[in-house]
Amino acid sequence: MIQETSQSDQFKEQMQGSLFSETKNSSPIKIGKHDHVYTSGDERETVYFIEKGQIKLIMTSTEGKECMLAIHGAGDVFGELCLSGLGSRVETAIAMEDTSLKEIPCSKFLGRLAKDSLLEGFIKYLAVRVADQQQVIANLVTVDSEQRLGKTLLQIAKKLGKKDPRSIRIEVKISHEELATMVGTTRPRISVFMQRFRNLDLIEYNTEHHLIIKEHKLTAYLASIL
Repeated sequence: MIQETSQSDQFKEQMQGSLFSETKNSSPIKIGKHDHVYTSGDERETVYFIEKGQIKLIMTSTEGKECMLAIHGAGDVFGELCLSGLGSRVETAIAMEDTSLKEIPCSKFLGRLAKDSLLEGFIKYLAVRVADQQQVIANLVTVDSEQRLGKTLLQIAKKLGKKDPRSIRIEVKISHEELATMVGTTRPRISVFMQRFRNLDLIEYNTEHHLIIKEHKLTAYLASIL
């Protein structure tokens, strides 16, 4: 898994360089906090590359319930489902903070990756994303809400966190409501679990109100309650 992660990170850096070159002459799109990049049903066939900020992807059921699919940060691409030929977006993309994006038509996106011999790597990169989504689905079915929250915090820390000597710092602000949509439970239950994690010294908040994840402690705790 460590080797797979390293390969994925290496490809991500290569793709970032490729897309920076492709979009260097285009103006960035500025998206304000809580504003939509696109909504479910939109038909614009473009891929987005994040220069700065964070984007969350959500799906809404016919009953109006939301499920957060993923959070993407600087250097990530999103909207790549347009490459499937489905014809319209199935998810909604919302800025979690002021965000700067580059928009790339699907044909140019694939053309640039092909030019830089990155298509094979992109397929593997997407496969890792699919595997991550499959793990989220499996967790929803097989583990309880507290474990799902713990695993979700570790996943967010791995993707968006910054390493401290004995922990990982998450600077992006994620509300208990947003965590609830990722975990598949209610906001009050998230608040109870988060307080329990704080009492057990598995997480804490620093003076800047950033969430600190004690990675090894939280991992050990989740293993102990299986």
